[in-house]
Amino acid sequence: MTGPRRLVSSPVAQYLAIGLLALAAIVVATQTLAGRAARDEALDDARATTEVLALSVAEPALPRGLVAGRISAVDRFDRVALDRLLVEDVRRIKIWAEDGTILYSDEVRLIGDRFQLGPEELAILRDGGSEADVSDLGEPENRFEPPGEGLVEVYTQIVSPEGQPLLFETYFSADGIDARQAEVIAPFRRITIGGLVLLVAIATAMLWVMTRREARAAADRERLLRNAATASDAERRRIARDLHDGVVQDLAASAYAVATVARDASPEHRETLLTTARSLRSSMRGLRSLLVEIHPPDLSVTTLDAALQDLCAPAAAAGVEASVHVVPLDGVSQQSAALVWRVTQEAVRNALRHAAASSLRIEVLRTGDRVVLEVADDGRGFDPEAVREETRYGLRGLQSLAHDSGGVLEVRSSPGTGTTVRLEVGG
Repeated sequence: MTGPRRLVSSPVAQYLAIGLLALAAIVVATQTLAGRAARDEALDDARATTEVLALSVAEPALPRGLVAGRISAVDRFDRVALDRLLVEDVRRIKIWAEDGTILYSDEVRLIGDRFQLGPEELAILRDGGSEADVSDLGEPENRFEPPGEGLVEVYTQIVSPEGQPLLFETYFSADGIDARQAEVIAPFRRITIGGLVLLVAIATAMLWVMTRREARAAADRERLLRNAATASDAERRRIARDLHDGVVQDLAASAYAVATVARDASPEHRETLLTTARSLRSSMRGLRSLLVEIHPPDLSVTTLDAALQDLCAPAAAAGVEASVHVVPLDGVSQQSAALVWRVTQEAVRNALRHAAASSLRIEVLRTGDRVVLEVADDGRGFDPEAVREETRYGLRGLQSLAHDSGGVLEVRSSPGTGTTVRLEVGG
């Protein structure tokens, strides 16, 4: 599951998914709009073709007498103009009089029939212009058209030799209009889709490069921080070792020497020497606690008890009765032991600084596969919601650390009832 989860959380994958969705939406929208524009263009071509046929072929070839319905005039027009009118996708030709009579059609069975013209047809017949529309094959005038074949009809005005305006009508194959529409839209489709795909590809590649660069920069920063932490830890370890091997040993030797001298000293000097020895031992304990603060011990389940005892050294110096109880922790990880020590350190420090407690209890227990730490004092307590932000910062950071380790850290306190810090973490 790690691979698919990392893939889904990748910025490149997210951008690519969003880009493809946007690309699909843009393609659908542009194709719809382009399809409409292409169909309008195809109909404009049909209107232009009709106007050219009307003015360049049909009108010059109109004989006198066609308006009166003379058969000879119909035959003459049919011989002269028909072959030049039924070109390309033109399927049918009709010439209408204003009263709805079909004066001429290449379908001879319609000649002389009368049908009612619509308002648009009459307007074009009288005022000129052109109009295109899909033919209704259910109309009586279209009864001879083959079923299932779509037609588009185009109207325009012509004038007979007698000066009478007539309606010139052509029928185009709907398949031809669709083919022309596809022909118009094809280049734009290739340009649109190709351009968008190229844009998404370039942007994805740029984002991938930037993500890799940022990942490398983050790795470098992490490496530098890790090196800095390692160097700082090494320096603290060196300082702690020098203090332990030097000053602490000197203080211990001095305390022992002064105590030895005090046994053989005169009564008037003995008490002073014993007081000095006690002061040296107290300073040594304080320095040992400082060494623990400077560099925590290498914690494990076997050294945790002693490490917690060291944390309580300042409590004894401050007159606070401290007790430590640690059950056997076989199988507990070093990470959990370190977290227990770190939480205890913060809790003891807060108790000594703020609680004014007389006693301090530290217990480390096992509950199933969980380790439970409790640090309790009988101090003044506090309202956890009312303390200052800087006072809460240490424990709040430990709460985040416990959460990252799969544990839970709770602080229970109220004014006058003391404070209990409880950590529960997996072994």
